[in-house]
Amino acid sequence: MEVRIKNIRIGGGNSPKIMGVLNISPESFFSDSFTPCDQVVTRAEEIIREGADIIDLGARSTALNAPPLTVADERERVLTVMKELDGYGAVLSLDTMHPEVLDAALHYDLAAINDINGLGNPEYAKLAADSGLPVIAMAARQLPGDPLDMAGTHAALQEILDRAGKYGMCNLILDPGVGKWTDDRSLAADWDLCRQFSELKQYDCPLLAAVSRKTFIGDCIGKPAHERIYGTLGVLFYLLENGADIVRVHDVGASRDVARVFEQL
Repeated sequence: MEVRIKNIRIGGGNSPKIMGVLNISPESFFSDSFTPCDQVVTRAEEIIREGADIIDLGARSTALNAPPLTVADERERVLTVMKELDGYGAVLSLDTMHPEVLDAALHYDLAAINDINGLGNPEYAKLAADSGLPVIAMAARQLPGDPLDMAGTHAALQEILDRAGKYGMCNLILDPGVGKWTDDRSLAADWDLCRQFSELKQYDCPLLAAVSRKTFIGDCIGKPAHERIYGTLGVLFYLLENGADIVRVHDVGASRDVARVFEQL
């Protein structure tokens, strides 16, 4: 199945797409990626110049043990940046799980919605459906990323499809939720999910892979987040080979090169 985010075709045999992270959360696990709100236009220009098809705006760290952030503060951060980028022409998705933040952002030029809670909040799901925008939905049953193994991931993705069907949503991209989202989730589960990524093609939806600089890679190579680019690129190539249609990355230029080499091969 093909999903279009504005004029960008994702899945359906199209070339893999690059989603560049625009991180406005100083609490992020990868501090080098943080962009202050007064520098977002410059950073957005860099992301586009490096080869991103879509910019994914995130204002809240979802890493384990991240400092708390109120919904009001997340909303304020997002609106500040949306106002800066409004009319700029960038293809923007918004990474938030809170309906209050999404509702406010929908007044601006938003092209897609990125929900790590997998449409689990009915108020959020209705807002997303009514917007008519494409939705990226991550595997979640009760909490974002809570499946503990491949069977749980399959169950969570099926629940997402059921939720989407309830609201008449068809422009859906699935994110299996690689990463240590909960204390109970093991790093081995992330490797298993990567190894079995091709199984997810059975859902006939475009697949997003979001593995950039994550903990399971750092554990493997014994390096902190700011030294994980090469490990990330290795996993990225494997996931492209196994069905990823769009990749969410911090390192846009390097990831674009990998995608081009993948296509050539």
